[in-house]
Amino acid sequence: MQPATYRDHFSSLFQSAAGDMQSAKLPANAPAPGMEDPLVRAVSAVAGMWDSGTAIPAAAPAGIADGAWQCATQGFALLRAQVSGNANLVAQLQADEKFGTCDPDWAKVLLNYAAFLAASGMRDKIPYIRPAQISNTPLPMKPGATVAVIGDWGTGTTYARVLLQQVAAHNPDVLIHLGDIYYSGTPVECQNNFVSIVNSVFDRPTNPITVFTLAGNHDMYSGGEGFYGMLPGLNQPPCRQSASFFCLRSTDNQWQFLGLDTGLHDDDPFDVNTVLTFLEPDEEAWHTARIAEFSGKTILLSHHQLFSALAQIGPKNAQGLLEPVNPYLQTSLLRFKEAAKKDIAAWFWGHEHMLTIYQAYVGLAKGRCLGCGAIPVSAAATPYAPLAGLADAPPYEPCQLPTDANDYYTHAFAILKLGADGNGTATYYQQLNPAAPLFTESL
Repeated sequence: MQPATYRDHFSSLFQSAAGDMQSAKLPANAPAPGMEDPLVRAVSAVAGMWDSGTAIPAAAPAGIADGAWQCATQGFALLRAQVSGNANLVAQLQADEKFGTCDPDWAKVLLNYAAFLAASGMRDKIPYIRPAQISNTPLPMKPGATVAVIGDWGTGTTYARVLLQQVAAHNPDVLIHLGDIYYSGTPVECQNNFVSIVNSVFDRPTNPITVFTLAGNHDMYSGGEGFYGMLPGLNQPPCRQSASFFCLRSTDNQWQFLGLDTGLHDDDPFDVNTVLTFLEPDEEAWHTARIAEFSGKTILLSHHQLFSALAQIGPKNAQGLLEPVNPYLQTSLLRFKEAAKKDIAAWFWGHEHMLTIYQAYVGLAKGRCLGCGAIPVSAAATPYAPLAGLADAPPYEPCQLPTDANDYYTHAFAILKLGADGNGTATYYQQLNPAAPLFTESL
């Protein structure tokens, strides 16, 4: 079982350190360690307590080995001390007899991971690439392409690999990932949880499939070092992704995909429910120009959602209600539509780890949440229950993922068939029965 993930940078980096250290002990191409690993289990519990503001007890909670708990709590204290610049406490913890019972590499790994964070405990500055630094020429896509879309997939688990194998059975020309390589997008995680698995499953470079990925919040928790370091090697020119945003356009000018960077501004670990992410003004202008110059159909892609009926977006309004729409992204949508002089064909996003097929809402005909690539979601969490206290609830289709034998929702992906005549379809498949489409629609 994959551990829970958190939107707190500190918690995510702590999980990354444990996952990377334990992964190094496994055979090559083995799935990322999950809750079966004692240290990963203990670290996940500590990270969850920190994320929720719960006091971390000295004694191990039920179901966690005493030794693993001791290493997790001592390691967490060491990471905090190193980040805050408390050299005396770092030295004390390193010399602590209790800490000495852990794997001797544990302290070294944690001290290395502290380098991803500034003294405040926040992540380092993201090396965002501005539109002026890249070409305005769209990346080419062949006419009549088959495009696979997955979201929140980069866990490195068996579930992730199996889902990608099911995607590969459709022989897509393009693979687009909507963002989030867990836990914090470190270079090791980007290689192990994304690049290696994609290359293996699709037999690259023998297979000419092109691969694109967006910036999610987890990708930025290590300051984006792994994400930006990974991009140049994903594809060869002329399809090389050079920034966290992109324009992918069919050479017959029938279709284009605009990848938006909404991960850059999801950067406050103390305000995870009320953050309103947005596009940089020059990036929004760059996308607007790509739309204005194009006569075909445009599909938007992002990690974060434009709206949601199931998760909180932003703070409560003056009436004490929650607004379902991100107003900044809604403003961007309006500008895109004005430039296109017609509707946007669809917008795919992730972030929420479910599949949600929305009906037309706030001027968008097809809003699709596809963050169901690999993260486990328990049915006990009732993720399809509409969020209480919404000022208005975006309507969605009664199209839900099934649950497995352990009462967890399965994972899913979308296959887009883009006709050279300007017509296209999107078909959604779920992991338990990949031969039977869950939902099909025209684009």
